[in-house]
Amino acid sequence: MLEIKNLYKDFDDLKVLKNINLTIKAGEKAVIIGPSGSGKSTLLRCLNALETPTSGSILFEDKEITDPKIDLNLIREQMGMVFQQFNLFSNLSILDNLTLAPVKRHKLTKIEAEEKAQTLLNRIGLSEKIDAFPKQLSGGQQQRIAIIRAMMMDPKVLLFDEPTSALDPEMVGEVLDLMKELAESGMTMVVVSHEMGFAKEVSNRIIFMDEGQIIEESHDPSNFFTNPQEERSQQFLSKIL
Repeated sequence: MLEIKNLYKDFDDLKVLKNINLTIKAGEKAVIIGPSGSGKSTLLRCLNALETPTSGSILFEDKEITDPKIDLNLIREQMGMVFQQFNLFSNLSILDNLTLAPVKRHKLTKIEAEEKAQTLLNRIGLSEKIDAFPKQLSGGQQQRIAIIRAMMMDPKVLLFDEPTSALDPEMVGEVLDLMKELAESGMTMVVVSHEMGFAKEVSNRIIFMDEGQIIEESHDPSNFFTNPQEERSQQFLSKIL
């Protein structure tokens, strides 16, 4: 589904990504971990063309998303993004936040979008918040709304950029539970996270990054956390587990 080849990203003299090569298959739940400043979020933003790579290529379903001729809006319809900050429109109700994109992009009629929004809100137990505004919701509720907002477009892959890092500890669980439910439904997911328990339980692939490079990959998360192969991975896990 996603293929990254020889990806580099520089910010002036700062080399943030260095020769990233990665393939994400349909149905995979890949969790990217690593210390702060290792390039994890920049890699995710490159996948959704929120950052332009310095060099290299990113293919989504065999389409080169760095091609100037590509319709990025079409790509982003199929690649949902959930950010650290919830990025809900504060001046719009929850219903309008959910229905804005699918109606504006002519994916759904207004009635269809409203019916789908109600269904998704029922699914996460927040149907009573349909007419509320974001500031009237807790952080955990806002992040769950942000996740189903991405789901409104029926994406083929969801990208999560540390979706629980801005939450109070007691709100983290409700967001992770929704992410687990999405994973179990077969959604392709690429998640940047510091939640090691979630990574171990839900992922079928761990990608450990440091200093802009992929240091270690594992398709056996349990084994990675108990027996990492690279010295840098061992150092990192010894400090956080």
